Amino acid sequence: MPSVESAKPFHAYIVEDDDALRDMLCGYLGRHGLEVTAMRSAEELLQRMHRQRPDLIVLDVGLPGMSGLQACQRMRAEGDRVPIILLTAFSEEVDRIIGLEMGADDYLGKPFSARELLARINAVMRRASFIPGAPIEARRTVRVGPFLFALDSRSLHRGDEVRVLNTVEYALLAELTANPSVPVSRERLLAVSHSRGDEVMLRAVDAAIMRLRKLIEPEPASPRFIQTVRSHGYMFVPMDALLA
Repeated sequence: MPSVESAKPFHAYIVEDDDALRDMLCGYLGRHGLEVTAMRSAEELLQRMHRQRPDLIVLDVGLPGMSGLQACQRMRAEGDRVPIILLTAFSEEVDRIIGLEMGADDYLGKPFSARELLARINAVMRRASFIPGAPIEARRTVRVGPFLFALDSRSLHRGDEVRVLNTVEYALLAELTANPSVPVSRERLLAVSHSRGDEVMLRAVDAAIMRLRKLIEPEPASPRFIQTVRSHGYMFVPMDALLA
């Protein structure tokens, strides 16, 4: 995968209506090897997305006009899984949770340092192509209920149906399928899918598991393939284990 040190840098969109903050972030990230495109509104972001897709989007929640949450929701509804880091005020806990449930990959509460944002960007991009504990080279596809999980394309396949997973969903499913019939703790799942370890992020793991169940399970309320392990975490149950 590319890195900030490689010949081909990450291309990040920075969507922030605060001129001073936007200029500071663009300058800092540019000095650390990223290609950066700045914009002030979600409307401009969506217009640019039709012309050129970045590697990652840093998106302020509290934008004038269309909010960052609305833009995130629209992109995910259209099937676009480009990694998104939300910028939120610390008081906007509800917005952070909603954003993560909509498919954002991480969030950063204001005020924050540009150095922390850079660390988050690198962490999200690492997760987009490599999941600790999942031997991807040895497992190109895994049967998950009625779907084939293609690790190379981070997608679920059933006949002609293809469902592309976002970074968090992919990380969770890769970790669970790498450990069939073995309970995986929520903390472990948090470590491979998110950058933070606080209560909000643990809840985000649960929200992402719910999304995966809606995609995979015939009856999400009574899951067969991604089962809850009470007071611990979750477990992937292969089809052959169910038939045994």
